[in-house]
Amino acid sequence: MNKMHIDIVSDIACPWCAIGYARLKLAMEQLSTNYEFTVQWHAFELNPDKSGDGEPILPALARKYGRSEEELRVTQDQMMTIAKGLGLNFEKIQERLVCNTFDAHRLVKWAGEQGCQTELKHALFEAYFGRAENVAEHDVLLECVDALGLDVKKARDVLNSDQYAVAVRKDEATYQKAGVSAVPAFIVNGKYLISGAQEPDTLVQALQEMAESD
Repeated sequence: MNKMHIDIVSDIACPWCAIGYARLKLAMEQLSTNYEFTVQWHAFELNPDKSGDGEPILPALARKYGRSEEELRVTQDQMMTIAKGLGLNFEKIQERLVCNTFDAHRLVKWAGEQGCQTELKHALFEAYFGRAENVAEHDVLLECVDALGLDVKKARDVLNSDQYAVAVRKDEATYQKAGVSAVPAFIVNGKYLISGAQEPDTLVQALQEMAESD
């Protein structure tokens, strides 16, 4: 059995990160008879300076990218269709607010020590894109923790401290230095980079080629 480790650099506020992982999961399932995969999530912040926190997403994105709100609405409609086909809930993607995800990333680090890193990421994606909840708010984060059956008191202690802040900043600095400027980014076996939310078949081919090159 060939072993492959995939480091995923992503932000909870990035819809393509949710889509990218769902596609990666399909690719890993296709290869599961010959490959054993491990996954670790790493932090990236699309809104690190907290500018525009609480602003409706469409006007915020329009200003950031110099596009019209209508253009962005069409793009996000397309994302909703893609997400639905992958079993993801993006029903409220256009109703969400801009928010900083630093505390959410700290909690994902903590969840990794409980063996539930991917599960918490999924719960956070669902909260933000499916229900338009503000994933900067501690109550929202703790509801996601509770839904997974994790220890809410310990999670609250993490959020009320600066635990895992250094780990999150280290992630961001490490991958920025490595040249990761957009997410999702998948680093395979510590040396191969796959950028963006590629289709499952593309991922299957890329992973096979990377395994053969090792």
